[in-house]
Amino acid sequence: MAERVQQPPAKRLCCRPGYNAACRQGQRAAGAQCGGSGATQGESSKTQNPETLLDIAARKVAEKWPFQRVEERFERIPEPVQRRIVYWSFPRSEREICMYSSFNTGGEEIGSSGESSDETRLPFRRGIALLESGCVDNVLQVGFHLSGTVREPATSSEPELLCNVSVSFDRCKITAVTCGCGNKDIFYCAHVVALSLYRVRKPEQVKLRLPISETLFQMNRDQLQKFVQYLITVHHTEVLPTAQKLADEILSQNSEINQVHGAPDPTAGASVDDENCWHLDEEQVQEQVKLFLSQGGYHGSGKQLNLLFSKVREMLKMRDSNGARMLTLITEQFMGDPRLALWRQQGTTMTDKYRQLWDELGALWMCIVLNPHYKPEQKGFWLRQLRRWNSVDVCPLEDGNHGSELTNLTNLLTVLTPAISCWSLSDSLTRPHRTVFTRAIEACDLHWQDPHLQHIITEDHYTNYCYHDNLNSSLFDARGWPLWHEHVPTACARVDALRSHGYPKEALRLAIAIVHTLRRQQQKQLEFFRTHKKELLHKGITSVTNLEGWVGHPLDPIGTLFSTLMETGRGGEDGAAALLDFSGRRTELPVFPTQRFLEEGDTFVSLAVETALIGLGQQRVMPDGLYAQEKVCRNEEQLLAKLQEVDLDHTLVKIFRKQATSLLEAGPYSGLGELLYRESVPMHTFAKYLFTSLLPHDAELAYKIALRAMRLPVLESTSPSGDFSRPQHIVSVVPNRLPRWFTLSHIETQQCELASTMLTAAKGDARKLETVLESIQKNIHSSSHIFKLAQDAFKIATLMDSLPDITLLKVSLELGLQVMRMTLSTLNWRRREMVRWLVTCATEAGVFALDSIMQSWFTLFTPTEATSVVATTVMSNSTIVRLHLDCHQQENLANSARTLALQCAMKDPQNCALSALTLCEKDHIAFETAYQIVLDAAATGMNYTQLFTIARYMEHRGYPMRAYKLATLAMTHLNLSYNQDTHPAINDVLWACALSHSLGKNELASVIPLVVKSVKCATVLSDILRRCTLTTPGMVALHSRRNSGKLMPLEKAPLRQLLDATIGAYINTTHSRLTHISPRHYSEFIEFLSKARETFLMAHDGHIQFTQFIDNLKQIYKGKKKLMMLVRERFG
Repeated sequence: MAERVQQPPAKRLCCRPGYNAACRQGQRAAGAQCGGSGATQGESSKTQNPETLLDIAARKVAEKWPFQRVEERFERIPEPVQRRIVYWSFPRSEREICMYSSFNTGGEEIGSSGESSDETRLPFRRGIALLESGCVDNVLQVGFHLSGTVREPATSSEPELLCNVSVSFDRCKITAVTCGCGNKDIFYCAHVVALSLYRVRKPEQVKLRLPISETLFQMNRDQLQKFVQYLITVHHTEVLPTAQKLADEILSQNSEINQVHGAPDPTAGASVDDENCWHLDEEQVQEQVKLFLSQGGYHGSGKQLNLLFSKVREMLKMRDSNGARMLTLITEQFMGDPRLALWRQQGTTMTDKYRQLWDELGALWMCIVLNPHYKPEQKGFWLRQLRRWNSVDVCPLEDGNHGSELTNLTNLLTVLTPAISCWSLSDSLTRPHRTVFTRAIEACDLHWQDPHLQHIITEDHYTNYCYHDNLNSSLFDARGWPLWHEHVPTACARVDALRSHGYPKEALRLAIAIVHTLRRQQQKQLEFFRTHKKELLHKGITSVTNLEGWVGHPLDPIGTLFSTLMETGRGGEDGAAALLDFSGRRTELPVFPTQRFLEEGDTFVSLAVETALIGLGQQRVMPDGLYAQEKVCRNEEQLLAKLQEVDLDHTLVKIFRKQATSLLEAGPYSGLGELLYRESVPMHTFAKYLFTSLLPHDAELAYKIALRAMRLPVLESTSPSGDFSRPQHIVSVVPNRLPRWFTLSHIETQQCELASTMLTAAKGDARKLETVLESIQKNIHSSSHIFKLAQDAFKIATLMDSLPDITLLKVSLELGLQVMRMTLSTLNWRRREMVRWLVTCATEAGVFALDSIMQSWFTLFTPTEATSVVATTVMSNSTIVRLHLDCHQQENLANSARTLALQCAMKDPQNCALSALTLCEKDHIAFETAYQIVLDAAATGMNYTQLFTIARYMEHRGYPMRAYKLATLAMTHLNLSYNQDTHPAINDVLWACALSHSLGKNELASVIPLVVKSVKCATVLSDILRRCTLTTPGMVALHSRRNSGKLMPLEKAPLRQLLDATIGAYINTTHSRLTHISPRHYSEFIEFLSKARETFLMAHDGHIQFTQFIDNLKQIYKGKKKLMMLVRERFG
């Protein structure tokens, strides 16, 4: 609360016309002493004596009448009567004071600054602590004004603080507060709380005086003059200028002050025109909301705003008019949030948490306009406000993304016939611009005057046992119990409004009538489908029972019914000690005779659970837009979380069975029925809950539900036979469109979770496992989810503490094979993991499974996967040990692996040839076959890198001539240009030349022409040349070949050809480098020429050739003077 040091101006003028001095003297003489017996008269409640008629009358007047009206009504009010009215005008309940000094009346709180604080730091708790510590002093009540001092004890960081506190009140409400602490907050500070509670708890210790105007009226002129002079003397520094100004105005005949009859009195209470409401600092509310919004969801601001919304609901429940005022202030700040315009300009959507705050805002306005005891002028004012906000361009839309395509549904009374008819709405119907306020605006057209509705909410025994239930819009069911036919979300909004405004009994009565209506509607639909099942299945017509789904709806109808019934079933609403009934009378906690409207064995809890099951099982179209779809998922999960808190007893199990059976048999009306519209919201999450709940009690029914719910028709490439593009009876309401399911990933995950739950439960039951497997293969379309299910099944089948479940292991393997087939021709980053896992699974399943996947490898794996992973793993020692194979079994498995390797090598020699050779090492025939495949593919299908790799492998295995042959084939594919002196193939070329050199002169002579043809890089050629001249051909060989024992001459073939090619490469490279050389490369170039000279000098006439080469360079590139000067310095 922003406590202002300055007292607010007086609300009204006080005077006593017709009173003379004698009368005043008589009043003064007859009056009781201030603070005397008058202050204690009202305390008879603490004794056994009954209240006096004076106190009873004074209390009623103090609650309802402004004091000005009392003064106007009676010419003279005796002082004792005035004292009792003033006494009883202060609030007597601490609940409202608590409400205005903390976010909640209990539980964990967070301060408005956003910092967490324990309950002892709440202003209300701190105020109690100050009161109980004796920190409140000098308490004085003058008329309708309470003042006192509150001492805040010193702490380690703060000195002692003495606060002057004053409180104005009227008709049992605090209307203004001021405190010297200077604290700025939405709610009252601890000092105001302490003073107020002092007055509530210790009224006999408070000095009580009449309004100051009454006291002044009793004084004569001398006394008044003395009073004024003493007042000025005590406070001369503060009031002297003001006193002189007032004196001047009073002495001036024409002054404004003399034109007004009477004078203001801040202690005289409210005037007739003043609104009687608790003090709410509007400025601070606006500032705090603005601050929270500016924080953008950080520092707990979202939680703070939700707490403010909770405070609004708390005020509404207390019938406090500040609830609507506070929500108006909050809404104005929300509408002024600059981010709205920014997001609209950028075309981006608001954050999910912020969007939820707007939803709560709209829901609260719906509650306010549905106040059953509103005044027409109030509703008119709210409607104008809502329309003004609704017309603003940046006002958020109801579905979070774009305008809803549905017409005005809030005040639509739907008489739901079981017949499947076509809702013929005009195609030219314009789709309205539906904002978060649209439903509240539409709700302004609703009223509570319907006689049947009034009977429902006000009577516990409203029945009609003679009523014939033969109409779809019947007012009573066959048992004579009342029904309420209205658009379900709207009817539930009425329930929420009743609860929010403090009418729990009325809310419960209406909720029960709505639930009975839903039950009856479900039964009628079931009977209709059973009668026309053959016809409907033949036509394949799909239907939705409501134009809007109840789960995920902006008004949360199912959640409202569930909460209303559960709160009653668990022992009353909020644990309040007293409640207000519909007529405004305060009553004790009610005993609900509405239990008469429960079937035998039913409870409010069971009714709440059945309502949730009906709502969750409703077939409903997936809404458009990301936010709306996320809200459907979130709302469903919230409802299921509440259901999971309920312990299932015998009664609830019966309800689960009944509802599960109804949902399975309800045809197009149920999301679990036989007829499912392609874009209906899937039932996976709901079915998983039903499955786990029913499994211990009725396994067959549990599996029926779960298997039926596995469907996901939106992913089917073609619609099922007869399934039309849209539900037949809402064709003209929702236009044809391609589905955009933004939450599809989440939905598929839930589908996978449902399947996994069934697999786990079916362990050991071959028939059920087979059924679940068929359902998975038919309905799940995501390879990653099928892979997860395969892994889950494998883990369950191979638990460490039990023998493997062979059937479940086969299910796991079958799912793994399906994943392999699905991902064979598509890119999947988990593919290698999937292949490795499948081999592990097949190994666990046994030799037959391994042999089977190798026999059909081409439908499951790429050639590379088959050789590098599958065959390699099969032939590993760990696999042999794991399978406990004998020699014969080992050989058969190895043969299958070698056959697979050869097949892969033929299909993809580039990637599989080496693996095939490795796998076939122990089988001579297979190895020769693999080698021949390599030779056949070398001419066209393999590159030099692959051939060099296989050639090195052959040398390593002891086949140098085969290695030599493959190396020469690789050289034919190679081409190294003059500047590729760091090419990765250089090492392979050097190795090939070393291999040829080691084999002998003839082999070297054969390979050198290939080198000269393929390699143009001078440094590489010079390196090869030097290596060839260091040793005799064949000398380094470890083979049995005989060699000549002499070094090969450079002047003769084949080294002469290599030397000439090397010199030519240096010349060509030199000219190429000089074409684009820069000064920073001059030194590097000189070193390059030095290496070239070394190669030139290896020739017989190399010195002459190099000198001519240098002279040519000087002549051709004489323009590069600095470079040529460096050349002369080095080479002459």
